[in-house]
Amino acid sequence: MASRVVMPKLTDTMEEGVLLAWKKHEGDRVQAGEVIAEIETDKAVMDLEAFAPGVLRKLLVQDGETVQSGKLIAVIAEADEDIALALSDGVAAAPSAGSGPKPVSPSATTAAPSPDRPRGERVLASPRAKVLAAERGVELSTLTGTGPGGRIVEDDVAAASVPAVQGLPAGADQPLSQMRKAIARSTVQSKAPVPHFYLTVDIDMGQAERVRDEFKQSRQPHPSITDVLIKAAALALKRHPEINVSFTGETIRRYPQIDIGVAVGMEDGLITPVVRNCGAKTLANISEETKQLIERARQKRLSPQEYTGATFAISNLGMFDVEQFIALLMPPQAASIAVGAIRDVPVVTKGTVTAGRRMKVTMSCDHRALDGLMGAQFLKEFKRVLEHPEELLTPVVTS
Repeated sequence: MASRVVMPKLTDTMEEGVLLAWKKHEGDRVQAGEVIAEIETDKAVMDLEAFAPGVLRKLLVQDGETVQSGKLIAVIAEADEDIALALSDGVAAAPSAGSGPKPVSPSATTAAPSPDRPRGERVLASPRAKVLAAERGVELSTLTGTGPGGRIVEDDVAAASVPAVQGLPAGADQPLSQMRKAIARSTVQSKAPVPHFYLTVDIDMGQAERVRDEFKQSRQPHPSITDVLIKAAALALKRHPEINVSFTGETIRRYPQIDIGVAVGMEDGLITPVVRNCGAKTLANISEETKQLIERARQKRLSPQEYTGATFAISNLGMFDVEQFIALLMPPQAASIAVGAIRDVPVVTKGTVTAGRRMKVTMSCDHRALDGLMGAQFLKEFKRVLEHPEELLTPVVTS
């Protein structure tokens, strides 16, 4: 029975994807689970696998084409099988379900040949190079790679596309990337229907910075300030589980596990990888996992399960000297915090002025699920943990 291959919808925010490159051609035999194409979702680059064995009878979209989720892009069937019904959305076709797309492997560097190249000739290009080429409309087959073995790397594509990008006349429209389209949709869905309110506290970070310095002096891998914030937020959420919730319309859903999303800026937008079950992890565990997630996020190698479903979120712009800002809530979260820079400030205590290290944190709350008192109590505990950070180093006790 013919198998219909459609552009998948991997997340709630994904409405379309870009077919970066076919890795198989019409007439090729494929096995179930074999990679047949590389696609770009709103947040990552993924390998698309065949759902059933057979012959790749028909390709319906070209490399670099943007396709709506759910749209038919190919048909797999036996060589002598009639595929007319499959092409016309007939019910006789097998459902296009299976193992689905997977993140592109770092070693997957061989792109499918473009339609105008000889069948046996292949273009060697890195996944990031292929993503950038699709975004900027650069034909990989026209480039000479400077990477190992003539491989086309991201810098090659960037160099080839600089004149076109910089040459845009004033007032010209720049096409949106898939990530920017997703951000536009999700932020409108957040800000318009969700009644936000905001709470700001000023936190003494002198002792928390001391904890980081102790890690450095012991020559251990030291946590970042963001890692410290994740751990402090997890401790505060354990003591105030009423914040670790979401509004569902008729109920307030309480989550048994603390999953914290960390906003990561990228060239064309941002992504929020999720550190799962933070309440059951040490600061060292959180630091190691966060570093890996952020690195893979910047390479667009996260799976949808790794950047969706956060129950709380942290956005830190302190490294850019931003003193204070507010963050939009991204459902299902009912709360998130926006973190500014740690500043040298004069502190007055009982009439005496001393030098201090302060950081402003602003909490965004969904008023349908949370009230001001609840948010204030959480921030008070969050502030207490950071100003008395001994708990950050305490081993996790599991029940």
